[in-house]
Amino acid sequence: MDGHIYQFLSTFNHPSARPDGSTWPDLRFIGAKLIYSPDNGRTWHNQDGSTPVVWESWQQRSRKTMVFFEEPQDTFSLLTVLQMGRSYEANRDGYVYVYAPNGSTEGTMNELVMFRVRKAELLNRGAYEYFSGLQPDGAATWVKDINARGVVHTFPRGWVNATAHPYAWHPSVVYNAPLGLYMMANWGMGTAPDGEWFGKPSYLGFWTAPNPWGPWTQVHEETAWTPDKDSASRAYQPQIAPRWIAEDGKSFWLVWTDFQKKDYKGEFKQLQEEYKRRRERKQANTREDDMRTAAIMRRIMPYYSFNTQRVDLVIA
Repeated sequence: MDGHIYQFLSTFNHPSARPDGSTWPDLRFIGAKLIYSPDNGRTWHNQDGSTPVVWESWQQRSRKTMVFFEEPQDTFSLLTVLQMGRSYEANRDGYVYVYAPNGSTEGTMNELVMFRVRKAELLNRGAYEYFSGLQPDGAATWVKDINARGVVHTFPRGWVNATAHPYAWHPSVVYNAPLGLYMMANWGMGTAPDGEWFGKPSYLGFWTAPNPWGPWTQVHEETAWTPDKDSASRAYQPQIAPRWIAEDGKSFWLVWTDFQKKDYKGEFKQLQEEYKRRRERKQANTREDDMRTAAIMRRIMPYYSFNTQRVDLVIA
């Protein structure tokens, strides 16, 4: 936007300690740090303007160093910026719109919330205005108090994992200028009966709206998202690539990754055992270790990468 690039970096909570001194991965997203580049990516700055960018230690992470941190229900920890063309050129009202899940549990993570802020004030948390509801004419109501925020849209329940770290319903939202509408792709975690993540194929949905705040109408749903009809797929995090929307707006390219594993000659188990030995010896990885690990991971998780698929829209 105007020669600047802005990025929100999500942070976990601090892992709690087990009795044996190791850490228990009871993780969840609890906040986000905002960084920016004033020169199209040549240099990067912290939110306060200092450079170089630093990733604060656990003890240094707070509301002073993060734009959001330990907010109610862990809201606004996984952030998505509305994309509106190159350099935000399709925007007409002067606001940047940002979306997020409303929490990190079933019943909150499937709720969509959002804020807006004047383009020139994106680095100023105090200038953020939170969506609180719709007026009778469809206009949005905005408030400064994060506790008075409202839910923009609610996604189906049953698609948030209870183990590892809760991760679902992190949207991708873009403006389709040729059609004059907003498009959203979103996904739910395919959980196993015990709540483990990636236990089955994910949920995929597409929605459209006349305004950034909705109302959102679902135009496509898959309760078993299996690209290329691969039943082993564990696809997640769909992104509508803004640059790859057709000139007539009637098709776009979807980008996603896939967490499915293939145990290539038992290498996955070997890799886990090697990690365990290194932790016990408190031994750091060498460059050669990292390269070997990367090669093994490419065989174990061949689709954990940049996957694309064209999506054609049927216009009524």
